[in-house]
Amino acid sequence: MGTATSSMAAKFAFFPPNPPSYNIVVDEETGKLRISDVHQREDVDVLKLSTKKGNEIVAIYVKNSSASLTVLYSHGNAADLGQMYHIFSELSLHLNVNLMGYDYSGYGHSSGKPSEQDTYADIEAAYKCLEETYGVKEEDTILYGQSVGSGPALELATRLPQLRAVILHSPILSGLRVMYPVKKTFWFDIYKNIDKIPLVNCPVLVIHGTEDEVVDFSHEYLRHLRKFISAIEKMPPHLRVASGQSTDQPNQPPNTSDANKEKLRPSTDQPNQPSNTPDANKEKSRSSTDHRDKARPSTGQKEKSRLSTDSREKGRASTDRREKSRKSIDRATKARNSTDQPERARNSFDRLGDMVRSVGLCNADCLKQTASEA
Repeated sequence: MGTATSSMAAKFAFFPPNPPSYNIVVDEETGKLRISDVHQREDVDVLKLSTKKGNEIVAIYVKNSSASLTVLYSHGNAADLGQMYHIFSELSLHLNVNLMGYDYSGYGHSSGKPSEQDTYADIEAAYKCLEETYGVKEEDTILYGQSVGSGPALELATRLPQLRAVILHSPILSGLRVMYPVKKTFWFDIYKNIDKIPLVNCPVLVIHGTEDEVVDFSHEYLRHLRKFISAIEKMPPHLRVASGQSTDQPNQPPNTSDANKEKLRPSTDQPNQPSNTPDANKEKSRSSTDHRDKARPSTGQKEKSRLSTDSREKGRASTDRREKSRKSIDRATKARNSTDQPERARNSFDRLGDMVRSVGLCNADCLKQTASEA
């Protein structure tokens, strides 16, 4: 049943260009692979990568000698590398990044048939190539998912805790939600992005195309992309993963309580002080022949003893309150630590939204709001 449902969903979700918009040729001089019908560039590598699903996909890697970051681009539906080649080249130049794009299984000259699980295997193969062939580190990688490409991009993002950033270009909430305004996720749905976005632990930029009668939207598109990537590149390492900000906070209240305990500790010695005061010594040295005179100092001592006892009881009560406060804090800390991963990630996502907005950028508020409604 699950396989049949996934196959049916794939028919609605994937529209590879038919025929492909390009061909693969071998350069006679260098023996390297080239994409036909495009301007040949020495800084572009054309690759064939094997996936764990047994398919062979086509990928291109656009090199930028001055770049410190690398974008792994998952393109949209009804497109292939022949159509994206020029866009990839321009993005690499204008954003000052290295860029790898790939065709999903069944797209362009990649073998196999497209499916949700195949696209996950496709992006894994592309990321593995970046690591092993080009030495790209996880913390220097930005995942870019356009339209249906937001699915594999988010799936990989949930498994890369040190990822630099994610860019979602016209993303989908889920496959079913594209067609129907459903409020919950069904088991047979594909690309459940709305459930995965809270698990992403890095800055997220969401962009969506629009129309402008005066200025073409591509101008704004590049400007905002440059602004986001520039902010990500300059961001200190300790701010890139917001989940680490909350790990030290639960330890502060116990330390404050201990400090108060140290301040209050001298009060526990006060009950012994009244017996050494000058008034007490004077009462002891005074000779008394009258029984009432003897009783009076005795009464005074009882009062002092009572005050001493009250002081001791107050000190004990204060200590009890501190112990109860510490136990309450410990319980709260344990409860916080026992919260499941999606909740912690959702809080992290909220903090990341504030962080990215603080540098004048947008974030995945549309996904976050819909997620809370679901």
